[in-house]
Amino acid sequence: MSFFSCKQGNNLNSKATTLDNNGDRVDQVEGYYDLVIANGRVIDPETYTDSILNIGVTNGTVVKITSKIIKGNKTIDATGKIVSPGWIDMHHHSPFVFGVSNSNRDGVTTVLDLEGGSFPILSYGSELEQNSKANFGCSVGHAGARIKVIENKDVSYYKMGNMSTPAWTQEATLDQIAAIKALLKKGIDDGGIGIALLLDYMSQAITDDELQMIFELAKENNVPVFVHVRRYVDGDIKGLNEVLKWSEKIGTSLHVCHINANAIGNYKNWLAAIDEANARGADISVELFPYTAGSTAISSDVFGRDWQKIFNITYADVQWGETGKYFESLEEFNMMRKKEPAGAIIHHYMKEASIKELLKYPGMIIATDAMPSFTPEKKVVPNGIGSYTKILTTYVRDEKWLGLSEAIALSTINPAKRLEKAAPAFKKKGRIQEGADADILVFDLEKLETKSSFENPYQPSTGYDYVIVNGEITVAYDKATANQPGNRILSN
Repeated sequence: MSFFSCKQGNNLNSKATTLDNNGDRVDQVEGYYDLVIANGRVIDPETYTDSILNIGVTNGTVVKITSKIIKGNKTIDATGKIVSPGWIDMHHHSPFVFGVSNSNRDGVTTVLDLEGGSFPILSYGSELEQNSKANFGCSVGHAGARIKVIENKDVSYYKMGNMSTPAWTQEATLDQIAAIKALLKKGIDDGGIGIALLLDYMSQAITDDELQMIFELAKENNVPVFVHVRRYVDGDIKGLNEVLKWSEKIGTSLHVCHINANAIGNYKNWLAAIDEANARGADISVELFPYTAGSTAISSDVFGRDWQKIFNITYADVQWGETGKYFESLEEFNMMRKKEPAGAIIHHYMKEASIKELLKYPGMIIATDAMPSFTPEKKVVPNGIGSYTKILTTYVRDEKWLGLSEAIALSTINPAKRLEKAAPAFKKKGRIQEGADADILVFDLEKLETKSSFENPYQPSTGYDYVIVNGEITVAYDKATANQPGNRILSN
């Protein structure tokens, strides 16, 4: 074999490397890569890679994966560790430094709000610009556009807590629907990753005319609709069938948010209906979060209905989110609904057995439904702090319900492939492949632990040796670094 030296361009830091006579690099030049992750068990669920390999990262991109020895300016010895893509959270309502930092400690390298979205687009994550430990982005929020048209208010993302105002309860006229459409189109043009439809939260307000507009607009712009379907008693499938009808009729891609929270005990019927629609040519995907309680504003539409029958619970199963205190009477619940309409509650109504079965559904996506969190003093559900580690510890390591690569796929390649048509940036995420973004985790499965709970949520997950975002280390041995390399992700 003969060798010759060749100068490289910017992507190679203008350093000399060695090529063999086939043009393949023999990477043995000190300092060639910005970062090397050496000797780790690399798992890439798209290519079914599961091997001891070395990874070279330069300029935030994986530029080399090889069994050969490579060197870099920094080297992580990943011997005995798992090396996987970082988690992509499609359902994250906490685009704030505190909330994103907690999620990053759980291995999350990209946070997105696709269920609620935002209008304007840039109001989601406005405080994260140049200040984030994870990538971030959102869909265009139908709710925000509706507030602008019906109430003539510009509502920043984090001020959308009160869901009892006219935009949430009042039917739109045809002129208003046209105005909402124009704003949604602007949001897509500005980079919104699809259209967010909080249908259940405005159940009495949304007509077929408005639904048709939303699904047609999404189809015309080749983006999905992300929907929280209307709720009926104990997971009645009517809410799902409604959106499946529009998706199939118009040909719109549809993502059903937190199916465990809406289908409840009837999840098998829901999955069967989705399978039948996809077999007919539809494009439907689903997600779940791995906890048995939901959380939302107490003013949500569903709590103005017979919510105890819908969820098959009582007030005694509901906590006031900020303090964690359980309600002692229905009168207390109704009083707080009037007094603090933007306040969050935690309602316990799902079953562990349902979550386990849903995890086995082909193409399932793990998301968190992380609630807004600003400071340690105001409690929220633990979803945004422990969901992904819970999947690995409970269902992979302890119960052996899922295989390791199988579980990793739920949080990486599955969401990436769902989003890459609408947002090409995701063609380089959720993977460990040459040319992919260097959003990478290094961890020992036996040492991972979920510390957060409903009573004490702000206890970060532990056991991650490294969390790497865009080639920069954001967590090292369970301690946050000063690096803040997260970028905003847009659809264009």
